[in-house]
Amino acid sequence: MAQITACIFDLDGVIVDTAVYHYRAWKRLANELGFDFTEEDNEKLKGISRVKSLELILGWGGIEKTETEREELASRKNNWYVEMIQSMRPDEILPGAKEFLQEVKAAGLKTALGSASKNSGLILERTGLLPLFDVLVDGNHVSASKPDPQVFLRGAEGLGILPEHCVVFEDAVAGVEAAIAAGMKVVGIGSAEVLNRADLVVKGLFEIHVPQLNNL
Repeated sequence: MAQITACIFDLDGVIVDTAVYHYRAWKRLANELGFDFTEEDNEKLKGISRVKSLELILGWGGIEKTETEREELASRKNNWYVEMIQSMRPDEILPGAKEFLQEVKAAGLKTALGSASKNSGLILERTGLLPLFDVLVDGNHVSASKPDPQVFLRGAEGLGILPEHCVVFEDAVAGVEAAIAAGMKVVGIGSAEVLNRADLVVKGLFEIHVPQLNNL
């Protein structure tokens, strides 16, 4: 069994929950286009890129747009979202996330972020978590969306650690699949029924400690 020497974290739903901000921004966009957007709709966008999310939303609204118009809409949504996350605070970190990151660092393990978000640096800065990460790989560095393993493989490469020595922390099915495709161990954050391919599923990072990682 390969020893775990690095932890790679998804951001949204694992370390912070920015879903509410995405929801408000997408809802505002949908309302401006003349249809509604619900929290259930927002759940379906988990782990999906901004471009793909917009395609789905336009499809639900029965709206056709040119590629240029779609780019403009995606950019408008992102501007609203960035405006909202500017005011994020450390108390928006999910329970146990900061403590687990500190435990991981204290144990001498490497840490990377592997997220589709293009605003991860800003979020980590606003919440005070940036110093706890050795490497950030996000939507600014990769073109392929999960379940493609690119984001996690790039994270391992940046850390100089082989994939089999990495464990990924993910809350979305696409992310779990990406970690498996990368040849890494994976801890699911959420429901064991939904994330049934993960090596271990916990409700949050408050439920896991470093010694458990080598038993995966």
